[in-house]
Amino acid sequence: MANLKSSEKHKLEAYLEMKTGYVCDFSNNTFAEFVLENTGVLIYSGKYSGSKASRLRAFWDQESNHLVAKLLGGMIEYWKIQKATPLVGYQVFNPVLYEECKKIVTRLQSEGTVENVDALTANANDNDSVLLVQSIKTSIDHNQPEQALDRLHTFVVKYIRQLCTRHAIPFNQKTPLHSLFGLYVKYLEQHSLIESEMSKIILKSSITVLDSYNSVRNNQSLAHANPLLNRDESVLICNDIFSLIKFVKSIEDKLAEKKKKEQEKELVRTRMSFSDEEVSDEEIEAAGDAWIQSQIDIRRGK
Repeated sequence: MANLKSSEKHKLEAYLEMKTGYVCDFSNNTFAEFVLENTGVLIYSGKYSGSKASRLRAFWDQESNHLVAKLLGGMIEYWKIQKATPLVGYQVFNPVLYEECKKIVTRLQSEGTVENVDALTANANDNDSVLLVQSIKTSIDHNQPEQALDRLHTFVVKYIRQLCTRHAIPFNQKTPLHSLFGLYVKYLEQHSLIESEMSKIILKSSITVLDSYNSVRNNQSLAHANPLLNRDESVLICNDIFSLIKFVKSIEDKLAEKKKKEQEKELVRTRMSFSDEEVSDEEIEAAGDAWIQSQIDIRRGK
């Protein structure tokens, strides 16, 4: 159940114009599609009933802070965009009420059990990975982090293996999770990708954390017929793992961006190699920027 106060529900209902049973300008179909896209929930299942507004109220009453915040955040922004052009039969956009509703979403997010869940992304070409991420997020959305521990462990193993493969770091299928991560951290150090000593210490301590995670997965999760770890400690573990994944992804994003720029520079260098004149890196970079802009202009029809 989302922790929504009566005064907050009143503001949300006013902003989303739910008084007559409607929600914004949604039809039954577009309402169902919007809820499914933002939360993965079938709003027209037997769990909820009545008008669109009644179903949304039931969603607030039955779902977690995290899931309700996801849906409300999307709806609040959707309705703002829709009202950029005045709609016949609807109230004019109220910027004060809009900001109040955003504050409600922020509060719900801050009181959620697990943070950085969105750091978990699947490889679209790997159906197993997609199903794995969906299953983990469903458990988190339903405030059941203890049920996600085994699948989260599987995801992290797959993810670190992918990183090792990407960077040509040797390993075998029997290499345990903590050892895999140790190899990855060593790679980051060797290539001077971590700036501070403190960050290095945190990453190295994560090797020990992941070693302990192996034990939790084997003895206190749904991986086997185990008694489940208590909820509070499950939240702690999930938060730590998600935070680690988020940081690693930030490093990988920077590496990908750097590689992209190097490829663009090399492309320009190749194009200019037919010239007999010696060209500086600065000229190559300037030419590269100009070429990229020309491609953008072509696509825009300029």
